[in-house]
Amino acid sequence: MSLKYIGLSEINGPLVALEGVSGIGYDEMAQINLSDGSKRLARVVEVSKDKAVLQVFEGTRGLSLENTVTRFEGRPMELPLSEEMVGRIFNGAGRPIDGLGEIFPEMSRDINGSPINPVSRVYPQNYINTGISSIDALTTLIRGQKLPIFSGSGLSHNKLAVQIVRQAKIADESGKGFAVVFGAMGVKNDVADYFKRSFEETGVLSRVVMFLNLSNDPIIERILTPRCALTCAEYLAFEKNMHILCILTDMTSYAEAVREFSSSKGEIPGRKGYPGYLYSDLASIYERAGIIKGSSGSVTQIPILTMPNDDITHPVPDLTGYITEGQIVLDRTLEQEGVYPAVSILPSLSRLMKDGIGEGFTREDHQTCANQLFAAYARVQDAKALASVIGEEELSESDKAFLNFGRLFEKYFLGQDFNENRSIEQTLDLGWALLSQLPREELDRVDDEHLDKFYDPDKLIALGYEK
Repeated sequence: MSLKYIGLSEINGPLVALEGVSGIGYDEMAQINLSDGSKRLARVVEVSKDKAVLQVFEGTRGLSLENTVTRFEGRPMELPLSEEMVGRIFNGAGRPIDGLGEIFPEMSRDINGSPINPVSRVYPQNYINTGISSIDALTTLIRGQKLPIFSGSGLSHNKLAVQIVRQAKIADESGKGFAVVFGAMGVKNDVADYFKRSFEETGVLSRVVMFLNLSNDPIIERILTPRCALTCAEYLAFEKNMHILCILTDMTSYAEAVREFSSSKGEIPGRKGYPGYLYSDLASIYERAGIIKGSSGSVTQIPILTMPNDDITHPVPDLTGYITEGQIVLDRTLEQEGVYPAVSILPSLSRLMKDGIGEGFTREDHQTCANQLFAAYARVQDAKALASVIGEEELSESDKAFLNFGRLFEKYFLGQDFNENRSIEQTLDLGWALLSQLPREELDRVDDEHLDKFYDPDKLIALGYEK
């Protein structure tokens, strides 16, 4: 039996308070009936003795303290799930907005997920091919990994996200069950249209599930969006044995919604106004990636977040870096020089990369090539710093060779056309061709066996590039 409570004791922004309630649980859903017959959904966000605080999804405008009727549903928010969701577009709370009607659910699940026993996790291996050289070669995305993209305001992270969705594929025959769950939080209308149009034009929408929360939608919906997206991803991965790539953008908008919500509840703020529980809140999202024993599916996460003022020590990227297994950092200087995608490889890393590349996964020379590219590009930065002091003409021949390598590396390896989809073999061949522009004795991270096989100063021209 569900009880109905008439009237509210307080309305404060998106929150309403009730007194004299009993048997109410945290995160429980409620339905609020207005005097004009309309209905709104709400969620319990605080319970104390006989008092409950609810957050109203559609806002509190028009609510009355006297004749508003609240009915508690006795369950947390659940998302109806079905394989029909693939190819569909939903709002941030999981309701269809593509005009194709409701889905017919096979089951419903709590959007907050259920904790995964660490013992039941399988260590991630096997890589996901994105077709982007700077990611595939140097910060390889491993199936079951959580690998965020740290970007800045105005950088081309949306364009990069579209390219990853369009090109990403599992690197073996099991890729037939591959799909993308795309969650967008706090995006403007033109950005949402860009995502939808790009997916439709390239024909990948048929394997994408989209959850769109616009910047003018309620902040409570923004808090639900990543959880709805991950609930869908977990269902497809662990019930339907599919390999799911879940892209969440922009996690900074999500964190700001959490901060706004925390402030409206009167909680004591922490660093930069964010609540003290932001770390555990982000962890409750990021830790829902992985592979579980007994299922052949997987959930791989790419959260995208914009760093305010390009500050990597800001609480959102800082805490994200603690939880996730590496990061891909976009660089404003490279972007201004016309390099796309503007991946800054030196602060970027993939902590699980070493176990998902090499013979049997990518190619036996992958780790060696990546190590030497990192080392050579680090030497380029030293040569640039020295040239800024004494001038390029005064550099040694070795430093000049590294400067030339740096220009070619940024132009051909980091720089890549939006529609260019490179295989891992093309990427590694290009890496060796660029390394071959350096004197052989400078390649100190490569053994003689690989040098004899891959070192060829003429290979760059043979691949169709200019020196």
